[in-house]
This record gives sequence, C-alpha cells and structure tokens, in this order.
Amino acid sequence: MLQANRGTVKPSANFSASADSEVLHKAMKGLGTDEDAILQLVTARSNAQRQEIKASFKTLYGKDLIDDLKGELGGKFETLIVALMTPPITYDVTSLRNAIKGAGTDEKVLVEILASRTSQQVKQIVAAYKQEYDDDLEKDITGDTSGHFQRLLVILLQANRQTGIQAESIESDAQALFKAGEQKFGTDEQSFVTILGNRSAEHLRKVFDAYMKLSGYEIEESIKRETSGNLKDLLLAVVKCARSVPAYFAETLYYAMKGAGTDDNTLIRVMVTRSEVDLLDIRAQFRRLFACSLHSMIKGDSSGDYRKALLALCGGDDA
Repeated sequence: MLQANRGTVKPSANFSASADSEVLHKAMKGLGTDEDAILQLVTARSNAQRQEIKASFKTLYGKDLIDDLKGELGGKFETLIVALMTPPITYDVTSLRNAIKGAGTDEKVLVEILASRTSQQVKQIVAAYKQEYDDDLEKDITGDTSGHFQRLLVILLQANRQTGIQAESIESDAQALFKAGEQKFGTDEQSFVTILGNRSAEHLRKVFDAYMKLSGYEIEESIKRETSGNLKDLLLAVVKCARSVPAYFAETLYYAMKGAGTDDNTLIRVMVTRSEVDLLDIRAQFRRLFACSLHSMIKGDSSGDYRKALLALCGGDDA
C-alpha cells in the first residue's frame, strides 16, 4: 500500500500506551463512565496505537480493555468504539463472518468489502478468515449465494486483478460488454462478470469511456437496465470503485443516512474502515456529489456520544 494516507485519523505524536491506558481506566472506574474522555482519546489515536493501548491495559490492570469497554458502554456508541479498537483486517473478517453466518445473508456487506478492498487486502482477509474460523471464506460465501452474483464474488476473492492498462483490449472489452448487454435480447451476464472482475481500475475506466462512445450510455445505466437484485448491486459497486473508491464510499454514506431511519451498521463500518485510508477524499467527493457536507449530514442524523465520536472521526466540516 504505497498510497499517501488520506485519512482523517493520524497517529498521535507524543504517544504513551501506558498513559492512555490510565486515562481509559480512570474513565471507567467507580460510578458512571466518562464517555467523553474515552471517545476523545480513541478517535485521536491510530489503529496501531490502539492495539498498543490494549496490550498495555492488560499488562497494567490484568483485564481486557474490550471487555471493560463493552461492560461500560452501550448501543451504537459501544459498537463504534469497539470497531475502532479492532485491527482493520480482523474487522473486515468479522464483518464478513457476521454477514454470512447471521440470520439470512447480508449481501450489502459482501458487496461493499469485496468490491472496494485492494487485491492485497482481499488476500489478507482470506488468510485471516481461515486462521480465525478454520473455514474457507470462498466456501462459506458460495454456500450462501448463487448465480452470477456468486461467480463475481468468487472472482473478486481470487484477488488476481490485472495491473495497468491493456491498450489492445480496451476496444474489444467495450464491444464485448455492448454485445452482452444493450445489443442482445436478454443479457449475457458472464461477460460483465469476467471483464469487471478481472481488469484493473485504470483499464476499466478506459473501457467505460469506449463503451459510452459505442453505446451512447454510461455503463452504470446499462447495468441498471440489464440486471437486477444482488448482481446489479455488485456490478455497480465494482464499476463505481473502478471510477473512484472515495466517490463510492461518499455515496454509500449518503444513502446510509438519507431518508427515514439510518443504516447505522453501514455508517459505522465505513467511517471506521476509511478513517485512516481516504476519509478526506470521501469528504471532498461527498461535498461535490451532494448538497451538504458529510459533517452536517452526520450531525443531523445522529446524537449523543455516538454523534460526537462520528464527528471526531469525520474531522472538519466542508461547508
């Protein structure tokens, strides 16, 4: 991962794991809990630093920090703080496991994680899943899904995306997608699945331009017309991530909060997993795509300590 860190959360400069452990211990000691002290500290440390705090806390007090936090906090605020305290790959692995093993499959989580993570991250996720549960992630996913949706998930799990631009196949890829969709009675989903699952993001962006010239449609429009259900959602996520991962997450956050009721699980998952990766870019894309800032939408959509912690992760307001 050689990209510059475009996260809102940076490592704390004068970091002391034992001093932080003391602050957290004090915040949870005796009657009542100082939630403010907990959220101010946790959101101002990098994930690597939080892991050191966990180790230090156990050394100093002989107790598990996560267990203590779970005992003292509650609701969405607890979910958010515990998520922040979890190593990133472990968090993705747990999210996938819960999505598969819960009551009914939560396809939204499978789509979001497998469409947006780098090949290197997917390989780490597959290995960590095996280590954690002694199960094969691919087997668990295929046991719970079907059809071309399943096939594309399996392709993404292989994490063998090509790199760079294959100039000689831009035109033929665009032609294949056109023939498979707009030009055909009924859709040949396999072409979409193979091409979108295997080409690099920069190659796909060229293919989408060629497709637009060829068909007169954006690829997203064709996918919406030609496919439905989970497959449609996954194809769109892959296309959006090829165009811009931050824009994909800006949209994901917007729709998690828009309208009646908030999809807090998605809100927490995206804010936590992108806070040290590209949340600054997500904020910029959010401002560009929607008539408000991410900060103002979170503020209007949440409350209490949960809101305070989310806003701390968000950082500034792009009013």
